[in-house]
Amino acid sequence: MTGKVEETLSYEQARDELIEVVRRLEAGGTSLEESLALWERGEELAKVCRRWLEGARARLDAALAEEEEAGAGADAAGSAEAGE
Repeated sequence: MTGKVEETLSYEQARDELIEVVRRLEAGGTSLEESLALWERGEELAKVCRRWLEGARARLDAALAEEEEAGAGADAAGSAEAGE
C-alpha cells in the first residue's frame, strides 16, 4: 500500500496498523521475507503518522501565533488609550 492509498489513511488508521505490524514483528514466527515486508510497511506507516503529527503541530503553532498577535494588538490598543 503506497502513494495515494497512504494519503487517504487517517492518523488513527495508520497508527493502528503500525501497532499491529509491530505486534507481529515482536511475536516472531515469520519468515525473513515476511519480516522485511512488515518492517517496510511499518516504516511507511510511521512516515504517514509523522506527516499527520507535523501538520497538527503546524496548525497549533499557527493558532498560537495568531492568538499572540491578537493579544499583542489588544495590549497596544490598551496602552494607547491609557496614554490619552
